[in-house]
Amino acid sequence: MERMKTRADFLRAQKGRRFNTPALGIEMCATPVALARAGLLRVGFTASAKVGGAVERNRAKRRLREVARAVLPLSGREGHDYVLIARTATLARPFAGLLDDLTKALDALKGNKNG
Repeated sequence: MERMKTRADFLRAQKGRRFNTPALGIEMCATPVALARAGLLRVGFTASAKVGGAVERNRAKRRLREVARAVLPLSGREGHDYVLIARTATLARPFAGLLDDLTKALDALKGNKNG
């Protein structure tokens, strides 16, 4: 798993498919051909000011990083970029619930055959 850090990567993912749960949102798009390598899966994390102050946003992103580390290598699609979006509920949701939310979101995105 590789981290996405440039604004252009996040904007490209925003144009792809998305799925929302009360505790997190996820956006997915194909990795650009120039960056594609066998087995590559890229992920980025974001949290808006709606989540809270800097401390709350950082805590929410830390929780999402751990959830992604546990779920994406098993359920993510190679050759795709994912952006996980923190919600206010990300902070209060039990970790097992976040794992279930991400798994459900990935299954829903895989079910869509348009990409």
